[in-house]
Amino acid sequence: MHRNKYPFIAGFLVLPVGLYLLLVIWPYIQTISYSFTDWSGASQKFSFVGFDNYKDLADDDVFLKALQHNALLLVLVPTLTILLSLFFAFMVNVGGRGGAGGVSGVKGSGFYRIVFFFPQVLSVAILAILFKAVYRGDDSGLINGSLQAVGLGDKNHPTEWLNDPDLVLWCIVFVMIWAGAGFYMVLFSAAMQSIPRDIYEAALLDGAGRIQTFFRVTLPLLWETIQTAWVFLAILSMDAFLLISTLTSQDFGGGPDHSSEVISTYLMRNFQTYSKSGYACAMGVVMLLLTLIVSIVTLRLSRRERIEY
Repeated sequence: MHRNKYPFIAGFLVLPVGLYLLLVIWPYIQTISYSFTDWSGASQKFSFVGFDNYKDLADDDVFLKALQHNALLLVLVPTLTILLSLFFAFMVNVGGRGGAGGVSGVKGSGFYRIVFFFPQVLSVAILAILFKAVYRGDDSGLINGSLQAVGLGDKNHPTEWLNDPDLVLWCIVFVMIWAGAGFYMVLFSAAMQSIPRDIYEAALLDGAGRIQTFFRVTLPLLWETIQTAWVFLAILSMDAFLLISTLTSQDFGGGPDHSSEVISTYLMRNFQTYSKSGYACAMGVVMLLLTLIVSIVTLRLSRRERIEY
């Protein structure tokens, strides 16, 4: 029986491993190989150019600007989304003091769960339509109209939220946090509900307040979930293509004047508009390496001893 075990297992693995190599690994290998060519994308004729595409990237001001914007998203979006989600999850699960068992969420916590999760069910296209209405540059926009209603906005010079180079990226950051906080609140809520209530009750009996309970009990016991969320959000921040391409001006987004440019939008413009597919592939390889490095560094730096409960 043992002698026939390995051929039996290999027989089941051949098809899934073959599909994985063909559909996942092979496109990566192709992209890396094209990044060393001057491929236009319209023809199968191309020449090997070595590391020229990568050297050009180092001197490309737009690419470097896009890289800075990705770095800003990488810092702000995971940090603020996780802090906000943790706060909401803590309040709807253990933020109250009443109820059976001594530990419960704030009043109306079931309703808040639905409201906070609601943005997660919206597609990116609906988000774009919704926030284009919110950020409209005239007095019919939600923000400009509200500011003018309370006397803080200038009707003759309304703020062009998505066309102002100083504001557009911050508007994108807000949408990403707004859209993602609900999902991570549900994720953290599920993790909190697996923590035995006895631990919270013991902390309360010892006189711990909400802040102490959060930092001494909740945060350490949720550390692995937070670590996973951080990696997901970091990958999202390195992309952000769909939201930026639908909300901002310019081909594939990134406007005005590259103020909201990220690597993925610049990559698509080079691939589709400028027919510089080899150059775009080089950007894709850089993006892949940065995402891998960020994920590995995040997992290594946030590694802690597992707490059993």
